Amino acid sequence: MDIETFHTYCLSKKGVEETFPFDEVTMVLKVMGKMFAATSLKEETFRVNLKCDPEKALELREEYPSIIPGWHMNKKHWNTVYFEDGLEDSLLIELIDHSYDLVVKGLKKKDRELLAAM
Repeated sequence: MDIETFHTYCLSKKGVEETFPFDEVTMVLKVMGKMFAATSLKEETFRVNLKCDPEKALELREEYPSIIPGWHMNKKHWNTVYFEDGLEDSLLIELIDHSYDLVVKGLKKKDRELLAAM
């Protein structure tokens, strides 16, 4: 999956916005103001930090060499995924959805209700 497809898919999800809170090249995708994905627009290699359940994160890292502990993130809860390293698009979509869903699950009830109404 290339960066354009990733970007379009993420922005199609409810309540998602694109931000650049750190610098002009680090794109952060947030749902209701909470980060679920981050990537650099400057790197040659397209990789994305995605939130992940800690147990699932370990399993994914063991199974796929293209999934490593989150770079510059809490390695218990974040993975860095190399998107153009041969992983199936269906797996990448599953990982994006999982990250998004984890963040939504952690939102305040009021924000989850606002999201559901969108």
